[in-house]
This record gives sequence, C-alpha cells and structure tokens, in this order.
Amino acid sequence: MANIGLLIAGGSGSRMHQDIPKQFLTVNERPVIVYTLEAFEKHPEIDAIAVVCIEGWENVLSAYAKQFSITKLKHIIPGGKTGMESIRNGVFELEKHYSADDIVLIHDAIRPMLSSEIISDCIRVAQKHGNATAVIPCAEAMLQTEDGKSASGSYPRDKLKRTQTPQAFRLELICSLHRRAIEAGITNSVASCTLMEELGETVYFSAGSEKNIKLTTVEDIDIFKALLQTERASWLK
Repeated sequence: MANIGLLIAGGSGSRMHQDIPKQFLTVNERPVIVYTLEAFEKHPEIDAIAVVCIEGWENVLSAYAKQFSITKLKHIIPGGKTGMESIRNGVFELEKHYSADDIVLIHDAIRPMLSSEIISDCIRVAQKHGNATAVIPCAEAMLQTEDGKSASGSYPRDKLKRTQTPQAFRLELICSLHRRAIEAGITNSVASCTLMEELGETVYFSAGSEKNIKLTTVEDIDIFKALLQTERASWLK
C-alpha cells in the first residue's frame, strides 16, 4: 500500500499582497514550498509526492526539486480556479497511477512546519478508518455573531476542533466524494473534511500542532521565521 503526499500549491496568495505566489516566497534562502516538500521527502512512510501547481510555475517547481534533492516528486498537476477544484484535479490524476486502497495525504503547500509525527499519525488513522484530518483543540472562548460587530451568543470550545492539513483519505474514497460533489452541485467546499461532512460521511481526527501554521498573511511569515529559529528549552517536559 502506497502513501502519497499531495501538496496543494495552486493559489496565488492574494491576501499576502506579494508579487509572487506565497508558496514560492523565500524564507532563509529556501522557498516555502521546499520546506513542505522536505517534510514529505524525509518521511520514511511517504512513497511519492505530487504537487498541484499554479499555472506558470511548474518549471520553477521542477528546478527547486532538483536543487534541493526532492527525489520523491513524481507528479506536477495543473491547479484549478478554486481550492476544491485543485484538489479534485490532483486526486483524479493520482487515480490513474495508484490503487484504490492507497492513502493520499492532501496538504497545504503553505504549511511548511509539518512534523514527521503529524504525518505518521495521519497515515495511522487513515489506514484504520479510511480518512484522517489533523486537528488541534480550540483554546479560545468562541463567540457567535450575526452582524460581525457584536456577539449574539457563545459556543462551548470543548465541542470544537480546529482543522489543519494533512487530510488523508483512501484514494477511492476521496475520488468518490468529488464525483458525488459534482452530481450534488457542491463547487467550493472549504476543505476535504468539510466536503466529507456535507456528504454525510464521518470525519476521523489525527494529531495536529500549534506549530503547523498556514502562511496566509505577512504576520504568518514573521511567526514562521521565529519558529525556524526556536529550539525547545531542555527543562520543558
């Protein structure tokens, strides 16, 4: 049984307000996407990597893979108009090359602090249940709002999980979900786990991390740079 990392790098990163897509921004002389690729490259249970890439950047991605010795990169797939379409393009292409029971780990290319422990647990849960979504507890007080300006109620945080990626699936399952979504007219579900929910399937949890941040704003780049420089103090348990 194969485990394939599917990196979603099809977005332009408009919220970052930079001239190049955020997944190709350089941090400490390495492009963001290379950090993410290396996490899958170094993991012993990952057999292959595929990247859904924004149009016009495919050759850049190939060049980076050679420069940074990403030997597991086997597929570069065109991105779609939405995140959901990019994922669909990716899994439908993988379906041509891999078996129904193989596990595909869908991951945001702009989550470069992915640990080997997160990948391992995601694979473990997906092999057991057919799917897995990395999650972390909700530590903040959660308020509801109707107008975006004031609270209209609260929600118990112990009943909430904050989702991250990777989100892993048996290949047959995720392809089936996207075919059902086409039939149901679902075109822009926020994530693969929300698509599972919308189609009445059970989503299983694997372990995420507060460090597994998504680089959406310039402030996130600052946090990423700080995390790269930190080492946990020896006295912390």
